[in-house]
Amino acid sequence: MLLTNYLYLIIRFCTTTQQHVDLVGWCDYVWIIWTFVEIQHMRKVWMWMLLAQTAISPLLAQEPAPATKGVSYGAGVSKEGEAVLVAKLEQQLTEDRFSGKARGKVVEVCLEKGCWMKLAQADGKTLMVRFKDYGFFMPKNIVGKEVLLEGDASYRQMSVDMQRHYAKDAGKSEEEIQRIREPKRDLQFVAKGVVVL
Repeated sequence: MLLTNYLYLIIRFCTTTQQHVDLVGWCDYVWIIWTFVEIQHMRKVWMWMLLAQTAISPLLAQEPAPATKGVSYGAGVSKEGEAVLVAKLEQQLTEDRFSGKARGKVVEVCLEKGCWMKLAQADGKTLMVRFKDYGFFMPKNIVGKEVLLEGDASYRQMSVDMQRHYAKDAGKSEEEIQRIREPKRDLQFVAKGVVVL
């Protein structure tokens, strides 16, 4: 609105001939300057509001509830159907996919935000678990807990960059991170809900 007034008054002022510059013309001139000052003031107000929001947002971000028995994250887990043990999940795949519930022990979690975790599989391997639409996170104390997941599992290719990113999130040393040099295809689970058992 202020910008529209400003443009209108500029056009009106510029089309006024020298003969007609009277009190009304000078009032228009003063109004143009005042409108310009208001625009500049509003820009400063918006800038300060944006800075304040940026500074406060991390403070308002909620930490996930500590991992204790019965606590659920995301959409939770439905009561229907049996859960498959994570160690036997690969045997339950149909066309390299699985949809349903799985149960396992958490052996690693993202130390930055809790945006992923790994569950123990057979032979020392782990199952990477991410959370649907990045919609919820895990607390750092979930390592060592048994959990029940619901969602979808499938094989995915993981690039070297992504593996290194996950290793950094897990607090691995720079030496361990640099040892990652090959992409890998592994089973990953996207959970819509998690419950601590």
